[in-house]
Amino acid sequence: MAGDESISVGPGVSVLPPTQPELVEGIAHENPVVSDAGAGNDTTDSDPVTATALAGRLQHLSLSAQTIHADDFLNSHQSVAPPMHVSTTFRYNDDPDELRPWANINPNNPYDSHVYSRDSAPNTTRLEAVLTSILHGPALTYSSGLSAFHALLVFLNPKRVAIGGGYHGCHGVIQVLSKLTGLRTVDLLDPDFDADLQPGDVVHVETPLNPTGEARDLAYYAERAHKKGCYLTVDATFAPPPLLDPFAWGADVIMHSGTKYFGGHSDMLCGVLAINPKHAGAWVRGLREERLVLGSVMGSFEGWLGVRSLRTLEVRVKKQSADAEKLVAWLEGARKDAGSVASEMVAEVKHASLQAAAMEGNGWLARQMPNGFGPVFAVYMKDADFARRLPSKLALFHHATSLGGVESLVEWRAMTDAGVDKRLLRFSIGLEGFEDLRDDLIQGFEALRAERAAKDAGVAVAGA
Repeated sequence: MAGDESISVGPGVSVLPPTQPELVEGIAHENPVVSDAGAGNDTTDSDPVTATALAGRLQHLSLSAQTIHADDFLNSHQSVAPPMHVSTTFRYNDDPDELRPWANINPNNPYDSHVYSRDSAPNTTRLEAVLTSILHGPALTYSSGLSAFHALLVFLNPKRVAIGGGYHGCHGVIQVLSKLTGLRTVDLLDPDFDADLQPGDVVHVETPLNPTGEARDLAYYAERAHKKGCYLTVDATFAPPPLLDPFAWGADVIMHSGTKYFGGHSDMLCGVLAINPKHAGAWVRGLREERLVLGSVMGSFEGWLGVRSLRTLEVRVKKQSADAEKLVAWLEGARKDAGSVASEMVAEVKHASLQAAAMEGNGWLARQMPNGFGPVFAVYMKDADFARRLPSKLALFHHATSLGGVESLVEWRAMTDAGVDKRLLRFSIGLEGFEDLRDDLIQGFEALRAERAAKDAGVAVAGA
């Protein structure tokens, strides 16, 4: 970029204009790069200070410090809480000599410069800054988790995707793309899943797994993928920071349904892709250009909600995960106790914390998730009718789909996933507290036992 004519936007701050668009002439673009050249900090035009660099400058601090302050460089107002911007479009410079295509610099804060909200907007820019910090790689937001997964596959354009189980919606995205590109799937659970993979293909690992909350060994899949020249993409929705850092185990891309824990209050849709810094240069630009024409950008209000929610991410997730682990341990014990009401109804409990072999000594799971094993687990009841009826007996658990909110949820998973075992209940633990949730489950089991006993008695009377 040395030699490009810079645009002065204030004392000591200049902007290098965007390069020639590559995707769609006159539409797709590269963000201008803001440089602090001449600001007295020894930087030069060949060493630009980008928004991505500023977003990651606090990674030596605690997670909560990052979620509260990583977007401080975008403050353009004295207000402590971020303002909500709902504008879809932004005024150009009044001076015609300062007009530069796709470089609509905000003189009050050049890092907070926008043209049109299908490309970028103030609230989503702040959300991406915080996510870039806590995910340890430049992050882009999307309108939903599935739109993020779709954008990922469109950008990488693999011939094959190795995938096993997990969220059924991701399999649906693959089916849609297969109509257009012939994209094929490979069973990740096959011991020889990588036999037919070629360079550029994708190994997609969801961990912990939806709906059971079980974990998978990322280092193992990273080695297998990279040996074949493939990319490891990781859906870490069930284990947001501080529970898991997929980049530390070889991931090329991290995906999140931000609707869940990043949102945290069951009131926003969001998808996130974070790119391993080794790919950042070309990949982030390409993904952003394609997002502009795919139209899968998230709304400004949702961006504002996301920033609000991330401020408390660490305290929420640590408590939710710890309480889930206590509930899982209690349920597993109650299931095995012949004198417990739960033993009459619960066949099996699934959660990463129960993967004993993976945690023995210095096992991979203990190393991969040292701060907890996630707030979601599954319970297989002894018959489908128990699973269908238990949610209606619970007072503190809402019977609803999704997860990650401050309120605890239970779902008879067959409501939204036609292929799941009809005996399965998925639990998402909120912030109510272990003892209250345990007691709610006990009274729910007792109510279900009473209902079953009354039904059996009625059948016996009718048959007498």
